[in-house]
Amino acid sequence: MQFDYVIVGGGSSGATLAGRLSEDPSVTVCLIEAGGEGKDLLIRAPTGALTMVPDHIRYNNWGYETVPQAGLNGRRGYAPRGKTLGGSSAINAMLYVRGHQKDYDEWAGLGRDGWAWADVLPYFKKAENNERGADDLHGAGGPLHVSNQKSPRPVTAAFIQAANERQIRSNADFNGADQDGVGYYQCTQFHGSRNGERCTTAAAYLHPHLSRPNLTVITRAQATKILFDGKRATGVAYRQSGADKTVSARREVILSGGAYNTPQLLLLSGVGPAAEIAAHGIGVVHDLPGVGKNLQDHLDFILAFKSDDHDMVGIGLRGTLALIRHMLQWRKDGTGMIASTFAEAGAFIKSDPALDRPDLQLHFVIAIVDDHARKLHMGYGFSCHVCVLRPHSIGEVRLASADPLAAPAIDPNYLADRRDLDLLVKGAKLTRDIIAGPALAAYRAKEVYTKPDMSDAEWESHIRARADTIYHPVGTAKMGVDAQAVVDPQLRVHGLDGLRVVDASIMPRLIGGNTNAAAVMIAEKAADLIKAARR
Repeated sequence: MQFDYVIVGGGSSGATLAGRLSEDPSVTVCLIEAGGEGKDLLIRAPTGALTMVPDHIRYNNWGYETVPQAGLNGRRGYAPRGKTLGGSSAINAMLYVRGHQKDYDEWAGLGRDGWAWADVLPYFKKAENNERGADDLHGAGGPLHVSNQKSPRPVTAAFIQAANERQIRSNADFNGADQDGVGYYQCTQFHGSRNGERCTTAAAYLHPHLSRPNLTVITRAQATKILFDGKRATGVAYRQSGADKTVSARREVILSGGAYNTPQLLLLSGVGPAAEIAAHGIGVVHDLPGVGKNLQDHLDFILAFKSDDHDMVGIGLRGTLALIRHMLQWRKDGTGMIASTFAEAGAFIKSDPALDRPDLQLHFVIAIVDDHARKLHMGYGFSCHVCVLRPHSIGEVRLASADPLAAPAIDPNYLADRRDLDLLVKGAKLTRDIIAGPALAAYRAKEVYTKPDMSDAEWESHIRARADTIYHPVGTAKMGVDAQAVVDPQLRVHGLDGLRVVDASIMPRLIGGNTNAAAVMIAEKAADLIKAARR
């Protein structure tokens, strides 16, 4: 089979890109995805994420682990990533957060022309169908539905009030002119006829267009190698149902596997640091030192509290009976607890008023989410997550094996830089101070792990024992013109022809917020770059 464009990975960026490129009937597009079609009920129902993220059932989730982390007492971190059309947008909390405007202006420095805030804003707007309508910062006609919270629980309103009590102002739009403050998150959730369903990038960009004659989607097919003719990418080898197959690309091969799978496939294909590739017995096609380097992620620490209030997600007879009622309500009108993002509210906070943008983010969750919901607690409660938005600790992704079906070696290098630990301690103390306020008094029953008047040393011990990712890995095929850059500002792989990367791995620096909206923006912009190159 031969196509103009072959896209590897149908996740947040890949599904978006396939949908946009196939709008032109004069070109042919093939999308290869390791997972399934992404249409099942566990994906459509937002609370289905609770069954997929912990990975007990090995469903729609790669379920990766990190290598042992020295900064986390030698623990292996857990690294869930979506394995289905829609990728991680199918299993995440659906939060629509773009990051801070200054983050993109920093991207534009050092030779990354075309990626300043003014350059990327039109693509955020192009993607967006915001329930609140269009304005200078938002779009209303795009494929990706962005909605207000459907049925936030009363405890979430109490959290916002508790933050106000600590002089943190309310903010109705974290993607507005200012990011600072506390408020409800908007989310990638359908409004209108499919009200309350999760709006994955597959549901937004791909599923409505599967009948296009110029679009071929191959699911349950894992890419194993990029094929080259000299320095030109000519196709992709993949494995499906135990059989090895190939597909050819007349114009370009485009990698959209994300911050873990994209560098892994490059390395398996002989593109990356020559010594690392050769050590696995793989022939070197192109020595590119930055492949797999520059891994950045948001390390997250959770403060959990038991509650006597049952209007939350928990384990108990009353909650089980209520779940049936909530399911019927969601099927009827798209509201109720089944429609919840769990992380209904949050905050962006400056640890120092002199900072030019927030450096801490909070996620307030209407459940005790302990170890990615892999450790369950009887009863009911809530938790609040805090993360450092721009970590100084930098890690990498390497090959663990030359076997293309083996997981990559993921090393985020958490807390290698002392500044990250110091700021996370400060953020955890601030978070506990918010939760200790009068507004949440009626909901607090017992702290699960922390306690009053903890010393900094005790906070450090808790963080090293319990912190883990909040699912925002980026940077392993970074954009730029320096020696460690993998792609140029057009997202073309340096030194090779016919090969681009379009996903969060191209981010030179982690943004100050959740990364899914930015991954969609990257694909929207890439679609225009690719179309322009064809003219």
